[in-house]
Amino acid sequence: MALIGKMCTNQEEKKGSADAYKNYTVGDSLGWFDNLEKPHVNYDKWVAAKKFSLGDFLIFNTDNNHSVIQTYNFTTYKSCDYDNALDNDTVQWSSADPSSTSTFPVSIAVPLLKVGTTYFFSGDYDGEQCQNGQHFKINVTYGQGLPRSLEDPSDDDSLAPISPISGDEESAPDTLVPSSFDHPRDVSTDDSPHPSNSLPLSTFSMVLGTQLNWILVVLGLVFGIC
Repeated sequence: MALIGKMCTNQEEKKGSADAYKNYTVGDSLGWFDNLEKPHVNYDKWVAAKKFSLGDFLIFNTDNNHSVIQTYNFTTYKSCDYDNALDNDTVQWSSADPSSTSTFPVSIAVPLLKVGTTYFFSGDYDGEQCQNGQHFKINVTYGQGLPRSLEDPSDDDSLAPISPISGDEESAPDTLVPSSFDHPRDVSTDDSPHPSNSLPLSTFSMVLGTQLNWILVVLGLVFGIC
């Protein structure tokens, strides 16, 4: 499961539009804590009457002893445990640090990227914080859709050229170079416009054969006279 760092909360907004993208501070002034630390926190009450849409952000104001887990899996949410969650349905936006000797404030901005039911909870301390009220679910509507700043480039093949990746069947094949390769040399061919100064082997054999025949004739005449 990916641990995603703090994200920028800049968003595209339509001025004067009732459907403009919104930032929602979870728990308002009470922030993101369990009932043991903030007895008056009630996230079901906080969610009521709010309309969440794609492109909106949830701002979790908490400290380093509380985590932020987002999941689309009801079983994971119900168990208050993300240890067996899948990467494609659960995201850990911020983790708690039980070993810390001092607490410090943490603010996490979480974008709403998927239509439908989305669950949030704090998943550390064996689910104790989640079991003590630090959890809620929301329904995300399409609204005006995702702003371009939050769109996933992988969803649109036209946004970027395909580049070869190691191990991919579409990757360009490796160019093999012989170990004896040094530098390229010019090689003459039969179609070369420049004549060669060397004789072909067949021509050399023909000339040598003619010379041998004349030598034999001369020797025959000499020995015949004698």
